[in-house]
Amino acid sequence: MLIRTWILTVLPAAFGLFFIGCEKQLPESHPSAPTETTEKETAMPVTVQWFGHASFRLSNGDTVIYIDPWKLSDAPHNGSLVLVSHSHHDHYSADDIGEVAGDGTEIIASADVIKKHGSGRAIKPGQTIEAAGVRVTAVAAYNPAKQFHPKANNWVGFVVEIGGKRIYYAGDTDETPEMKALTNIDLALLPVGGTYTMNAQEAATAVSHFQPKQALPYHWGDIVGSRKDAEQFKKQASCQVTVLDPGGSMTL
Repeated sequence: MLIRTWILTVLPAAFGLFFIGCEKQLPESHPSAPTETTEKETAMPVTVQWFGHASFRLSNGDTVIYIDPWKLSDAPHNGSLVLVSHSHHDHYSADDIGEVAGDGTEIIASADVIKKHGSGRAIKPGQTIEAAGVRVTAVAAYNPAKQFHPKANNWVGFVVEIGGKRIYYAGDTDETPEMKALTNIDLALLPVGGTYTMNAQEAATAVSHFQPKQALPYHWGDIVGSRKDAEQFKKQASCQVTVLDPGGSMTL
């Protein structure tokens, strides 16, 4: 009887201690690991390089984004993502896309570009796509009173959210209601050459409406526009402006 009592009381307690001990030894899970990676990338600066005309590279850690690559001098094949605003030859270049594309490179572009290129994802004004770890929202790009870039073509600029920053690339456009409605832009990349897009004064007026923290002028020095236009924009804009030489870069 004593043996039976011992079995019924002592053994269950011993087994309970055993399982409690095992539970304490279970390895801790680490669900926050992806968040730590994201925070680390966010802490890294975003580098913006202007190749000339309307061609840019944005980089943050291992993420490299090319916008309207054209007349590139090398073939790095390191693009995570390529964005193309419309099919005019100085913005869509299949050869230059081939020079920056590597394994797994994604392409997001206006529908006419995707049709010409034969691959990639089409994006329309107002649409948002997440790719290569960044968020891309298309903004309508057009001339309200000129024939060069009709609104009906659904050509675009982009708001790119990368490294905790919101960078707006305007594309070929004049000031539009869609541009005026933008908010919380850390850096605006704006055309200033006139004729086909805004000129310096018009770009400065646009800045006063959507109030980016910083701006960088492009669409000068090739085809149309000069450094004088870029410097005029810098003088008249209500935000901090950086004027780069082709190949130059800045960080955010």
